[in-house]
Amino acid sequence: MLWLTLSLLAAIAFGLRGMLYHWTSQKPVNRNLMLCGVFAIGAVINLVGALATSADWTVSTLVGIQMGLFSFGANASMFKGFAVGKASLVAILTALPSVVVVLAAYLLWDERINGAQLAAFAVIVGGVLLVRYSNELSLRNLQGAQWGLLAMLLFACNDLSGKWSTLLGADLMPTLFFMFATGMLCFGLWWLADLRRETAMMHARAQAAASETAGGALSSNGASDSVAMVSSSMTTPAAVASVEAADGQQAAASTANRAVSGWSIRRTFVTGLAVGLTNTAGMLLIVPAFDLGKAGLVSAVVALNVPLVLLYTRFVVKERFSRTELAGIFMSLAGILLMRLFGG
Repeated sequence: MLWLTLSLLAAIAFGLRGMLYHWTSQKPVNRNLMLCGVFAIGAVINLVGALATSADWTVSTLVGIQMGLFSFGANASMFKGFAVGKASLVAILTALPSVVVVLAAYLLWDERINGAQLAAFAVIVGGVLLVRYSNELSLRNLQGAQWGLLAMLLFACNDLSGKWSTLLGADLMPTLFFMFATGMLCFGLWWLADLRRETAMMHARAQAAASETAGGALSSNGASDSVAMVSSSMTTPAAVASVEAADGQQAAASTANRAVSGWSIRRTFVTGLAVGLTNTAGMLLIVPAFDLGKAGLVSAVVALNVPLVLLYTRFVVKERFSRTELAGIFMSLAGILLMRLFGG
């Protein structure tokens, strides 16, 4: 039952990550830059670990690139869904990767689960869905469903890729290095694109403001005598306007860094590094769990990070539990007990 222990520890790590995600979502941070930091620390830790343990950098470890792309796409889709649609609907859909993983693992690798395991799986998934359920959800309000579905599929593909890496015999840390490095690169490039676009917009605003200032200053001083113009040749309104324009552009470039993120670049990135420690721990636990256990069951147990985040919102954020949420928590715990009794 080592796979179950590793899965539960991974659920705790990902639960901590969810709590930190919730906390940072209330802060003025640029999410792309923060997630770049989340993946960056994972790349560094796994690179150091792989070099220290003389791990084998085989072709099979390149599966990590695939994992990184799926992880990047899943996170991006989830955040897009939250931005344009109902958070409750997106949350429900992103809680269902384990269902996809069970079906795919059966079709790809003929992974079968017995009746007791299937019952435990159904109880866990049902509990997670109850926790995710919100009264805000209705059939008439399905905005963001397409992004939620995409996130669900990509999270499932990431789990399946992790299982595949174990079947190929790929060493853990080199594989995870490629995963985290790929995610870091994708989010980093996305953030740089946002930064360049925002900087260009602020430059354009600064130039427009400077042009208006220069034009107004020149027209209001058109009747000045020639002696005054010669003596003040270094401080004419036009010259001042030119200097102000240059200063404005420089200020725009500096301010753009904060416009894209309310926090400074350094603070946001360092926060991402700290959050990334929980994400890295989760991945270091879940991949060995996939190696020892069945992919669908591992994915279902790891989904228990949802009730953990809910406990955080209850005791830290001081949100009240609804009856549905309480039922979901108890149902999830019951599923774990069943999995412990009947898991293979």
